[in-house]
Amino acid sequence: MIGAEYLVKVAANLGFEYCFANPGTTEIPMVAVMDRETRIKPILSLFEGVCSGAADGYGRVAEKPALTLTHLGPGFANSLANLHNARRANTPIVNIIGDHASWHVNYDPPLASDIEAMAKTVSGWVRVTKNAESIGADLQTAMQAAWQSKGQVATLVMPMDFQAKEIINPDLNLSVKAPERHFIAQRAEQIAELYKAGKKLVFIVGDSGVYEEGLKAAGRLASLDGIKMFAETFPRISHRGGGLPDLDRLPYFPEVAIEILDQYDYVVLAGVIEPISYFGYEGIPSRLAEPDRLLLLADVGEDVTGALNALADQLDAKQYALAEPQAIAMPNPQEALVPQSVAAILANNLQENSIVSIEGGTCGYPFFTASNHAVKHRVMTNTGGAIGQGIPAGFGAALAEPGTRVYCLQSDGSAQYTIQTLWSIARSNLPITILISANHRYAILQNELRRFGIEKFSDTALELTELNQPKIDWTALSQAYGIASTVARSNEDLNRILNIANQSQQPHLIVMEL
Repeated sequence: MIGAEYLVKVAANLGFEYCFANPGTTEIPMVAVMDRETRIKPILSLFEGVCSGAADGYGRVAEKPALTLTHLGPGFANSLANLHNARRANTPIVNIIGDHASWHVNYDPPLASDIEAMAKTVSGWVRVTKNAESIGADLQTAMQAAWQSKGQVATLVMPMDFQAKEIINPDLNLSVKAPERHFIAQRAEQIAELYKAGKKLVFIVGDSGVYEEGLKAAGRLASLDGIKMFAETFPRISHRGGGLPDLDRLPYFPEVAIEILDQYDYVVLAGVIEPISYFGYEGIPSRLAEPDRLLLLADVGEDVTGALNALADQLDAKQYALAEPQAIAMPNPQEALVPQSVAAILANNLQENSIVSIEGGTCGYPFFTASNHAVKHRVMTNTGGAIGQGIPAGFGAALAEPGTRVYCLQSDGSAQYTIQTLWSIARSNLPITILISANHRYAILQNELRRFGIEKFSDTALELTELNQPKIDWTALSQAYGIASTVARSNEDLNRILNIANQSQQPHLIVMEL
């Protein structure tokens, strides 16, 4: 067998299910042998950012890595934005990058670049395969590096000549160990002593702490006087609804977050890193709380749920009982869509255990608030701020759980960054409903202009922040990629269209004119 087949066979034995690929000439040996291993399904994407975004969404839901396959440095470069998001989400991903033949690359051919340097910007582990015989061991090490309790991106560079080389008696009996989570009990004991001494505590919870059992543990602590619980601002995946505790997300703007945190003696970190302002604003601290006020209960990758429950036990907190379901207040059907009505209608139409991939604040923030009263579901957010994540992450999530309904609540501007995902979704024929918040502008940039003191926008400012002249024809665009599309202008429209989409196992795109 040749090196490429060795790679594919080992990948299947290690448990990889999908390879999100945009191959080129240097990956032809792998393309040639993919059909010899049916346990891995190759998924073609028209743009490498779709590959990386889908691998991120898959990894968040499946909690194990997928493969990406990209072409040389320039092809891999197209995947960097969503790999940046995956790095911030601690998502396990293994990238395979085809490179020039080992004997050719030193001649500096046109597509040659410093792939290792590029990969290190988003990867916790990088290796260039040195010979064909080490392909299996290299992939095994890459998967083990990625698949840790605190997941990370691992990148393996594969010269083309090693892919094509014949290997005698390759070792296929390779495996990796699934990660385990632990917590340090002494941290809970120390924090319990501070609380018993009368200190007021505010918690920021992330990682597995915003999964179902983690939220129940957080709900136990939230019932105690002098304790306030927040979820991190952008969780990689958060369980919501179904009577689970409603943890508000820590506010995005730093002055609001600082004002809240300053009301407490200590800020307890449970599955999150130190809270830092998203951007630097003159006169506002970058740190949202002073380092001497930070207490670590559980680090990212540790057993956050276990740590929260251990602290709750120390404080004799009662067990959390699921809240009684409450009806979602529905808007007037005849009124035009606004972000708050979109949020209520979508929350009311969610299917049980569905997944919502959110990108954009226009409807994303109102939805997160409304979704507390929805049926049980999960929400993915953009952890790293590089836009173009929402739809490909939703695509990967749908592949991780076949048959699960996925909703992509997506702002129109950022959707264009990886719009090619629609083609991959249509090709896979998955039950994904894409909701485009079509306000035809970069609303976040206009908000930042106002914060900068600009109340009346100049023609130039409007030209740089509005998405019109021409407006994007979302219906035509969606249909060109093979997905049926409908326009919703009123609350009644959206409710009706969502009902229809929920009854279908095929993808649908809804253009919400706001």
